[in-house]
Order: sequence, then structure tokens, then C-alpha cells
Amino acid sequence: MSPLPSARDVASARAVTAEEWRALRIESLAAGVDAGDSLDTVLLGYQSKLLATVSKHAVTICEKSRRTGATWAVGALAVLTSASVGDQGGMDSLYIGYNLDMAREFVDCAAMWAKAFGAALAGEGIDEFLFEDGDDRKAISAFRIRFASGFEIVALASRPRSLRGRQGFVIVDEAAFHDDLKELMKAANALSIWGGRVLVISTHDGEDNYYNTLVKSARSGAQDYGYCRFDLDDALRDGVYRRICLRNGWTWSVEKEAEWRTALIRQYGDAADEELFCIPSEGSGAWLTAALIEARARPDIPVLRLTRPPEFTHWPAHLRERDVSEWCERELLPPLKRCDPVLWHYLGADYGRVSDLTVLWPLAIGRTLKRLTPFVVEMRRIPFDQQRQVQSYVLSRLPRYGASKHDATGLGFSLAEAAGQEFGALRAEAVMLNVPWYRENAQPLKTAFEDGMLEIPADAEIAADLRMIHVKAGVPFVPNLRVGEHKDRHGDSAVALMLAWAATRAVMLAYDYESARTAAEARPDEDEDERREGGERRLW
Repeated sequence: MSPLPSARDVASARAVTAEEWRALRIESLAAGVDAGDSLDTVLLGYQSKLLATVSKHAVTICEKSRRTGATWAVGALAVLTSASVGDQGGMDSLYIGYNLDMAREFVDCAAMWAKAFGAALAGEGIDEFLFEDGDDRKAISAFRIRFASGFEIVALASRPRSLRGRQGFVIVDEAAFHDDLKELMKAANALSIWGGRVLVISTHDGEDNYYNTLVKSARSGAQDYGYCRFDLDDALRDGVYRRICLRNGWTWSVEKEAEWRTALIRQYGDAADEELFCIPSEGSGAWLTAALIEARARPDIPVLRLTRPPEFTHWPAHLRERDVSEWCERELLPPLKRCDPVLWHYLGADYGRVSDLTVLWPLAIGRTLKRLTPFVVEMRRIPFDQQRQVQSYVLSRLPRYGASKHDATGLGFSLAEAAGQEFGALRAEAVMLNVPWYRENAQPLKTAFEDGMLEIPADAEIAADLRMIHVKAGVPFVPNLRVGEHKDRHGDSAVALMLAWAATRAVMLAYDYESARTAAEARPDEDEDERREGGERRLW
């Protein structure tokens, strides 16, 4: 192998081989590792394996655990590729994520690697520009880094037409979550004809997802694809938790690593197999991805959980009422007082009694129309009378309470009916959950997640509930499964949130009532007979 290139060689874009690039000393790197190491030393074992696989195949399929730094390593390969000159394998790198935030994150990562390698740039850094999207010439936002070699890294959101007429190294990130992966792969595969490369990398999103079809083709050898796989345990064996400790200044130990692994699996609940261990779930895949749920989560939103032992049901009524009243004053009243009195508030309620939870989920419509969660109430093993007590306490104190929707299927009917009797049937609607209702109301909630128009609690159990929603025959539904540390949840908070969102979209009619006597007494210039006559006319 030739001597390592000097910084001057790199700055002048001398023909640098891939081997020289990999051995190039890292000048600066903000990733919790020491500067001065070579790339092979900086990358963990599974990351180096991924880059080696990509370099040997025109198309590579990689299935991975979430948050293992695979994209971070691929950023280094993109810089190695695009900063090299053409006769040494240099080419453009085109990164495609499923949203623009991913594109920006990747190009930031590539800029960090370019700085670490001391690669010569043709511009001043990251360039945001409008990318002409295929035949219809529709411009879309994209990011770019241009190198002195004449090549560039371009990062943009998923559009199959974006690849038409392009040439280079294509990276399709989190491929399972793209809207039209099959069409995207048609365009990407055409690049390999003239020496380009394609990397498809993702966590799973269901057995029936087209990404899983690509994985099966790579595993079976049906297609001449490179294949790479690493789950959470593979990453741990190669030192990912040690790297996490290094970056955060923690002290590593075997015990702490085991505790971290256990906590992570508990956090993902029933979705752990798919998210962490590369095992696709049955059905059509999760309706809401973990990344989307986490992006909308806020740690300062409280989840108030009321649980009582089985014998609580048989306490005298006045003791049960007093116990729950004290809990409401202690736990519920403070977050209720913190609600913005100017905003309209709504609520969704899903009910359970024995094995399922009762969940009350309020939502406020913010000044920008974003739906804001002030708090969430979960009740387990609480008698119906006390559930009604808590529900009444919340609804009677929500500022500017506009409307609520209540699950009236099965056990929930009596509680939904009670809300309608107390607050009005038009205001507190009893909802019979069925396929047409889900078909009409599910997609607006998902759009809110995608558009950032919703804030929810950062709570592992609520996240597990939301991850349970799957699609069957085109309609989201909660399968007959249980999640949580003790397998004691059934998507209850997900249903409550969907009802709450539907309540915020309800059209409410405001009306007032004036009695005949009040109307007559408002006209003092009329005599008693006229007032009586007027009253009779109004009554009839």
C-alpha cells in the first residue's frame, strides 16, 4: 500500500485510493472518540462490515436494529466516495430519507466526516438548494456538499423520480418507511448499469412490507445483492454501549450494559423484536413508527395513573368517593390549573374495567392549531362509579371544554351515557367504534404525527400502545395482543388519543335558551295581558 496521503495531497484532490482514505488519520471528530485514529479504528465492527459489503456489491440490503449508528458510518463512506476523483472510484452520492429532516441530519453527518478527513470542498460547506424532480420539473428542497473532486453529496426526501437520469452511490435510508419503495428501487437499480452502487438500509416495518421482500431476496440469493444484518445484541458485542458511555462520559460496566439492554427492550415493549432484533411483525406493519412517536413526545407532560387493589371495589361507597376525591385534588387539580384558560379543550375516553385500562386523554387546540396534551389519566381496577367520578372531575374543570368523544362499545356504554347526561349528548358524544369510524378518523391523526401538529407524553407504555396500531384491509386497527412489561396493555391510550383528536375536529353548535317569562319581563311597557299573551305565543 502506498504511503498515507498528506493534508496537502487531500486539499489538492490528488487521486486518493479507497484504501488510503480508510487509513487516513482522523483530524477532528465530534463523536466521543479520540482524534488521530484511522477510520477502521473509529468505526465499530458491524459498521466496518457494512461498508466493506457495500464496496463489493452493486446493490446491498442491510437490516438493522434502531439507533445503532449505521447511517453515521455510511456518511463516512459517502464522503470517501464523493471526495475521491473519478479514476479512483469517485462519484456523486445521493441520500434519500423519507422526510427532509432526515436529509438535513445526514448531510450534517457528512459535513462532520469531511472535516474529520480534511477533504477539500468546492464550496463553503452545506448548500441548501431546489432539486429539479424528474420529468415534471417540480422543484423540491435538498441539501448538498460539493467537493474539489467535482463530485457532490446530495440529500433529499423520498421521490422515485429524483433518481431518473442520475448516476452515483444511492443510499435509501429507513427504506421500509418510504411511500413507494418499489418504484424507488426501479429507479435506483438503473444506476448500477454504469457502475453506480445502491445501499438499502432500514429497520423492519411488517412482514408484508416491500422492504422485507428485498431482504428475503438478498438472503436467499434470488438476487445478486450484498447482504448485511446486525441487531441490538450484535451491536452490543461490538461495543456500541461502550461508545455511548464514552460519548456521554459514563463509566462502563457489564452490569450497567445489561441494565441498559433490559430497559431498552422494556421501552419498546411488544415492538422490541421488530425495532431491535430485525424480526418483522405479522400483518401490514406498524401504523405509526417509533421514530414518529418519539419525535412528538415531550417529557414534561404528566401521565397520572390511578390504581387500586381488587378489594377497593367492595369498600363502602363514601370511602371510595373520599379516596378518589382526595386523589383528584392531589394529582389532577394541579395540571388542570396549569391548562391555558384561553384555549379550547377537548377529550377522548376509552374504557376498561378488569384487564384493560380506562384512559382519559385531553387535547387543547393551540394558537397555531397544534393539538397539545396537558396530561393523560389512566385508571386500572377502578369501579365504574369512581371512573365516572374522575371523568366528571376532569370535564367540569377543563377550561373552555368544547367537546368529547367516548367509546360506547361494550363496557364503556354506561360511562359514555353518563357523560352525555351530565354535559349534553351533542357535546359528549357516545361513539360506537367500527371500521367506517376508524377509516374516517384514523388518517387525520397520523397526518398530525407526520406534520408535527401534535404533542404527546414521552411515556414508554403509551408509545407501546401507539405502536400496536396496524393496518388490515387498509384500515388501522388494534390487534388482539397485549404489550407492556407485564403484558397488561391493549392499545387503550391509542384509542383514547384517536377519540380526542376526532373531538377536536367535531363541529359543535352553540345555542342559548330564553324562557317565555324572561322574554315577557324584558318588555316593561306592555301590560300584564300583553305579557301573558306574548308568553303564550312564545311557549307554542
